[in-house]
Amino acid sequence: MGALPQSAPSRIRPPPERIPPVSALLVSRLKTAAAAVVLSATAVLPIATAQSAHAATRVDNPYVGAGVYVNPEWSSKAAAEPGGSAVSNQPTAVWLDRIAAINGASGSMGLRAHLDAAVQQAAGKPYVFQVVIYDLPGRDCAALASNGELGPTELPRYKSEFIDPIAAILADPAYANLRIVTTIEIDSLPNLVTNAGGTATATPACDTMKANGNYVNGVGYALAKLGAIPNVYNYVDAGHHGWLGWDSNLQPAIDMLKQAATASGSTVNNVQGFIVNTANYSALHEPNFTIDDTVNGTSVRQSKWVDWNRYVDEASYAKAWRDKAIASGFNSNIGMLIDTSRNGWGGANRPAGPGPKTTVDAYIEGGRIDRRFQAGNWCNQSGAGLGERPKAAPEAGIAAYVWVKPPGESDGASSAIANDEGKGFDRMCDPTYTGNARNNNNMSGALANAPVAGHWFSAQFQELLKNAYPALGGGTSDTTAPSVPTGLAGTATSSSVALTWAASTDNVGVTGYDIYRGGVLVGSSTGTSFTSTGLTASTAYSFTVRAKDAAGNVSAASAALSVTTTSGGTTDTTAPSVPTGLAGTATSSSVALTWAASTDNVGVTGYDIYRGGVLVGSSTGTSFTNTGLTASTAYSYTVRAKDAAGNVSAASTALVVTTSSNGGGGSTGCAATYKISSDWGAGFNADVTVTNTGTAATKGWKVTWTFPGNQQITNLWNGVLTQSGQSVSVVNQGYNGAIGAGASASFGFGANYSGANGVPTLTCTAS
Repeated sequence: MGALPQSAPSRIRPPPERIPPVSALLVSRLKTAAAAVVLSATAVLPIATAQSAHAATRVDNPYVGAGVYVNPEWSSKAAAEPGGSAVSNQPTAVWLDRIAAINGASGSMGLRAHLDAAVQQAAGKPYVFQVVIYDLPGRDCAALASNGELGPTELPRYKSEFIDPIAAILADPAYANLRIVTTIEIDSLPNLVTNAGGTATATPACDTMKANGNYVNGVGYALAKLGAIPNVYNYVDAGHHGWLGWDSNLQPAIDMLKQAATASGSTVNNVQGFIVNTANYSALHEPNFTIDDTVNGTSVRQSKWVDWNRYVDEASYAKAWRDKAIASGFNSNIGMLIDTSRNGWGGANRPAGPGPKTTVDAYIEGGRIDRRFQAGNWCNQSGAGLGERPKAAPEAGIAAYVWVKPPGESDGASSAIANDEGKGFDRMCDPTYTGNARNNNNMSGALANAPVAGHWFSAQFQELLKNAYPALGGGTSDTTAPSVPTGLAGTATSSSVALTWAASTDNVGVTGYDIYRGGVLVGSSTGTSFTSTGLTASTAYSFTVRAKDAAGNVSAASAALSVTTTSGGTTDTTAPSVPTGLAGTATSSSVALTWAASTDNVGVTGYDIYRGGVLVGSSTGTSFTNTGLTASTAYSYTVRAKDAAGNVSAASTALVVTTSSNGGGGSTGCAATYKISSDWGAGFNADVTVTNTGTAATKGWKVTWTFPGNQQITNLWNGVLTQSGQSVSVVNQGYNGAIGAGASASFGFGANYSGANGVPTLTCTAS
């Protein structure tokens, strides 16, 4: 198969149609209700979570131990809907999608009013206030339903009329005890990766925004300005797995976000984390299959739905994004947020178990809980439901499940509707639309009769209630328990028993399993395996397992399994020996590692593999292949052995392996062209196109020139800049060095000058 596909981006919708100010009675009611909205931590992030008495000292996870603001405007609309009171006290984000929203428009609450209400709800306790910053110049260049008010070149207005006033309000000492969590500029930066620069889905609007640098510089300015406020936590939008999950998209997207995080005076220290699935519908977990499954020897990656993606759900994507972002230079304590407001996919159409293993498509289609026609569909999706309720630290690597997109707000009008908000009509919101290249020409799956983006859409809210997962109380009760787990088996060491069993089925869906030892609950699992630790050597233990669903129904116990631990005496505290003989064989994009087996007083259970000090995988054997690497690049690896008791060896001696070049036979060469795209007298933007003039693919390129005047480059994208005086050198980024014969890549920059702005002569060299 050729280049991996680039799926359609999620589209983020502006805030709700405004309503008159809520009464003091409503604010009081919400203050009381919100006292209970403290997101419980059910798991611990692999980072510190020490709390501070004052919010001005940032904590690693702002959600742990804190309440979260309930937006009274959204709450009143939700409560007015039949059945809406079941969720009307859930915390949702405040959206600032235009300059007028800062002070409030058409009788709505402005930013200060919301912050004042949050202070009242907090009542002196730790409290999170969530706000979406969403008004970049030329906003959302690949869609029409969420176009913004600022034109592509209006970066100065974005800074002075939007970001600066917001920063001034957030910095008010009256709000210093709030933990203010921002979601920074959804969709725009990922669009520069998949929908600009010659990709199959590129749009002229995205090409313009990539060329002028205003997305990158706007986000950098917002991060620098807001990050200077000590109780603000910036989370940058990272798309979703159905958009950026392919190998060809993920690392370039991280590189693009890092470029923005270090633009306009910002640094990565202004980024506290990332958010995925914002205002989208991608499933949190796909419980009925994994990316590693095969059917008759064929990988599920080859199915029509997965379509060679590396990830099948948002949880796996978010964790991978975090690991790769840290490896790319972001701080090691960054957290991940997942918007679960509309990705529940419950109701009657939710599969109860895996599909038939006849073909990969039958297996995936029969088991996937995300029932969209295609993962790129983003507008008012039919069949969607409310997802997991907001929760702090719900699983390892995830800071919180959040409801950033308030359920019930339209993604876009299903037909053209005149409005004064700058919001156009996008055919992806038309239920009769048969699709385009961004969703592989599938039906849109949108609900009919939808209003303009951000306005209240009662029919969608009712759809979300009906299909909520976990299900809401008050509807038709699910009283059917899952089937009894079968096939319980176990493997023992002297201090632990590793259990496995076959998956149960349920009329709605199995949510997990409870594991009992001697009739006493000892743990739970969302999968079909569990390890019971801390056991005594040479002792018989009896285990049973029960399945459960979201409604609280629990199956009968499985048949009991008796397992006897091996001899071993006292608790095992001895680590395995250090792995030796680490060796590697490289291709242009992978390194295959092997090593000699370690020994242990009880037994080695596996090995952890580190690249540059960052864990990249695990193996139960003595080999591992690290993929997705860059050609002609040196990588450093170490390996640690581990045993069943959790003891881990010291690291092996480091091995440095350099990947091979990816060029074939033939000649290499390149030419560069220089074009000034805009010039305003004291500064200008320019585009440089690099064309491969040889007969073999390049591995990298370098463009040099000497400015004839006093031009000084202030920012550059899609390349690495060195300027000394008037001499300039630009080399490729890791993702755009390989150019096929006759193909092109491009970079651009902004610069200041005085006097004449002459065009330099460029020299291009390829490797």
